[in-house]
Amino acid sequence: MTDWLLPPLQVISVLEALEMPYVIGGSVATLVHGVPRLTNDADIVVDFELDKLESFVAAVEHDFYVEREAIRQAIKRRGSFNLLHYKTMFKVDMFLPKDRSFDRAQLSRRILRVLSSEPPRKVYVLTAEDNIVAKLEWFRMGGEVSQQQWRDVLGILKTKLKELDTDYMSAAAESLDVSDLLTLAIEAARKED
Repeated sequence: MTDWLLPPLQVISVLEALEMPYVIGGSVATLVHGVPRLTNDADIVVDFELDKLESFVAAVEHDFYVEREAIRQAIKRRGSFNLLHYKTMFKVDMFLPKDRSFDRAQLSRRILRVLSSEPPRKVYVLTAEDNIVAKLEWFRMGGEVSQQQWRDVLGILKTKLKELDTDYMSAAAESLDVSDLLTLAIEAARKED
């Protein structure tokens, strides 16, 4: 197993043991969808429940820096918190789904994929469509300057364009006000292909 996978897989094992629905997004999902890249963090969308806070903290606090109050605030505001793995300094960003259809769809549409082959380990990741749209939203929120987000979107599009549900992507992009970016990305991916 690749060492960088250990921290996110450790967190996922805890989420699964506590029966909290999750889905991996960001750069890790981008890798799963065929776009090679380096990363020092993992993004996980998790439907975190307050009554599981103490069990979660007890399960991770030996290996990760974790702040109870940050988790409480994330639950209250439907925001985010992070964990920092002591040994590797690998960061696991945890995002609670907002009350919008796209966020609910990410969890309901998640797909099971092999993340590690030695030993075999399957985890839930975003569909390629949801990862593209989520990255476009992050690109927009960041002032449309993150070349890494844009490269990830183009990489997934070039790798999977013929397989993607473009109707779903268009509707999701419309709901997040990133339709213009999706159109530009698809055009750019087709030109480079």
